[in-house]
Amino acid sequence: MKQKLTITVDAELLPAAKRYARSRGVSLSSLIEQSLREIAGEHEPSFAARWRGKFRPAGREDDPRYNTLARKYRLQ
Repeated sequence: MKQKLTITVDAELLPAAKRYARSRGVSLSSLIEQSLREIAGEHEPSFAARWRGKFRPAGREDDPRYNTLARKYRLQ
């Protein structure tokens, strides 16, 4: 459940913080919440971390192009 919070920050900091959040495509509230989670030790795993190891290469041993790419990217 979300709860409203009022904070006070330096007048010069607010526009910079809003620009920073906007440049990352998130709201200022989300940015602050994420920062507080990091400080509190609650790390939400990244997209890559959540999916790492979940996918396996397709069984294409008879495809020479696949074998070349698999060797290049060490899939085999």
